[in-house]
Amino acid sequence: MAAGTTTTSSLPPLPSPLPDLGVALSAADLRATAYEVLLAASRATGAKPLSYILQPASSTTVSWSQPSASSNHGGRAAGRRTVVELVRVQLGVTEQADAKIRRGLLRIAAGQLGRCAESIVCPLEFLQKFKPSDFSNRLEYEAWQTRNLKLLEAGLLVHPFIPLKRSDISAQRLRKIIQEGYDGQLESGWNSEFMQRLRSSVMSLACRSLSETSDECHWADGFPLNLHIYKMLVEACFDSEDGTIVDEVDEVIELLKMTWVILGVNQMLHNLCFTWALFSHFVMSGQAHDELLFAIRNLLVQVTKDAKITKDPDYCDVLSSTVSLIIGWAEKRLLAYHDTFSTSNTDSMQHMVSIGISAAKILAESSEYGPETKEKTDVERSRITSYIQSSLRTAFAQVSSRYNICFLFYHCFKHE
Repeated sequence: MAAGTTTTSSLPPLPSPLPDLGVALSAADLRATAYEVLLAASRATGAKPLSYILQPASSTTVSWSQPSASSNHGGRAAGRRTVVELVRVQLGVTEQADAKIRRGLLRIAAGQLGRCAESIVCPLEFLQKFKPSDFSNRLEYEAWQTRNLKLLEAGLLVHPFIPLKRSDISAQRLRKIIQEGYDGQLESGWNSEFMQRLRSSVMSLACRSLSETSDECHWADGFPLNLHIYKMLVEACFDSEDGTIVDEVDEVIELLKMTWVILGVNQMLHNLCFTWALFSHFVMSGQAHDELLFAIRNLLVQVTKDAKITKDPDYCDVLSSTVSLIIGWAEKRLLAYHDTFSTSNTDSMQHMVSIGISAAKILAESSEYGPETKEKTDVERSRITSYIQSSLRTAFAQVSSRYNICFLFYHCFKHE
């Protein structure tokens, strides 16, 4: 008999496959930053993406739902609102916050005409362009200042795109200036002495590049800060109420791609982040949405291909952590599948077996695990054998336990 479905509210959060940031940026901080990056990237490409009206979703390289599955949203019309508006709602950004960010971006654009989004350090520009009068109260303004200082600390000092030398004078100077800001010595205004020192230190670090001809600024593309921010953007692909994939997922992903140049994300990192998001939503929904399981299964096929063609250490670390968490969760169910599945959900079992095997293959084929072995080439057979044997042992133990109890009761009543 399959175990009953658990409600989302009773489930503990899954551990993150990403390394800790080491800077006290909350989920709300990262979500706000993610939306700012999205608007900055969209505006830099022109006005059209910000007012783009949704069209019926086109087909993608990855199938998000089973062919027989119907829409979970009652045939919601795709053209009712813009993509950015949809993302705003899904990320929980208020209309007031949205208007404030847009005002800030207009101020930045007015002073830096022709500059692309990747050449602008958003936290620095926002700190210089906003005044206390732009906020409802002083506490809100100070919290906003602190968040932007923390972003500069995380992106330029703790997780820089290009590693820093300990003796770097600019880094030492910026660290001191940021601490002054934390201590309440931050002076607002473009021409204040504090802001001029901050700009000088920030730009000297952000403008470091691997290419002498590049005019890109690096403040949000260092690992793992970039993935912590991008993970928040990926959440816009899921309905904020029931956790299902939104009907407009293809258009949302196209919009998210605009942020890749700022965040240093590519297709492989996107595939990995999206795989984890699908898995997380499936688990946290109490395994209520099989279409998420189907999508994970399909996307893992692409992740398997990606894993074979990159040796990037940061990617490999997150890949290993992600698939290990997926394997651990899936195998708790598959090693005792008589307790998890029944005749009513055999499709779920089929998808979960495929996911468990795909994740195990990725882990086995990782360069971290050494040369080719027979175990590596026989992952599928060994895993399925393990699932069957373990589940049979568990079922046998349960039957034996019930039999022993019945036998004990029989003898007790017999001798009365």
